[in-house]
Amino acid sequence: MNLTNIGTVKEILSRHGFSFSKGLGQNFIINPDICPRIAEGGNAKEGFGVLEIGTGIGVLTAELAKRADKVAAVEIDTRLLPILDETLAEFSNVKIFNEDVMKCDLHKIIREEFAGLKAAVCANLPYYITSPVIMLLLESRLPVESITVMVQKEAAQRLCAKVGSRESGAITVGVNYYGTVKQLFSVSRGSFMPSPNVDSAVIRIDPNPVPRLSEEEEKFFFKVVKCGFSQRRKTAAKALSTQAGIAKEVIYEALRSVGLPEAARLEQLSMDELIAFSAQLRKNTL
Repeated sequence: MNLTNIGTVKEILSRHGFSFSKGLGQNFIINPDICPRIAEGGNAKEGFGVLEIGTGIGVLTAELAKRADKVAAVEIDTRLLPILDETLAEFSNVKIFNEDVMKCDLHKIIREEFAGLKAAVCANLPYYITSPVIMLLLESRLPVESITVMVQKEAAQRLCAKVGSRESGAITVGVNYYGTVKQLFSVSRGSFMPSPNVDSAVIRIDPNPVPRLSEEEEKFFFKVVKCGFSQRRKTAAKALSTQAGIAKEVIYEALRSVGLPEAARLEQLSMDELIAFSAQLRKNTL
């Protein structure tokens, strides 16, 4: 079954009385080159189980199933289940979970479905939920080798930006704290049905095997990042004194201790500088 053929897709959807949901950000891939590239760049191979988030009508799911030992797909839209029964009928290594990815137990799914296998995540993420899903996957510290996702091109540029650059933001810091991120390839808006108003890109995040900070240090680090980036045009001292209630002199002392100017803004600091500053500030406030 050719799931990237527009005629085939329209016939299946019509037969099942399916209409696209704007609220769920549904844009199905119809470019035949895209899903094989996502699968091959995202560790869909022998010895791996792949967790997919959002199946659409199963075009990426099928490519993952051809390559990986097992595919566990989380799909929130109940209307797609009978369609997937049809489009994925030939694959015995696929299991669909009709759940909300933000609420289900992903650790349990990986543990029970991928026993004895390495794990990876692949997904064509709806634009409206890109950042929450990516941070959920990273903060949950899922036992996965890689997270390969298609996102809006602008989001990909921000996620893959160098920490401290103009393009970076709090999400850039978060992703780079938890792992290494790179853009694999771009995807034009014409590759989808219906066609969105923006282009997309596929990125891959390889999570760090060991946390960079202790649990308490990490909690404080992200508090500093959140407060500092919420008023990113202000100096670290102004932002953190306002948002976190830390005395300016304590902040100045921490900045000086790690070789940073008192007028430093958090948005301009590198990852190493952010971590060093946060660690010193935490030490000064204990």
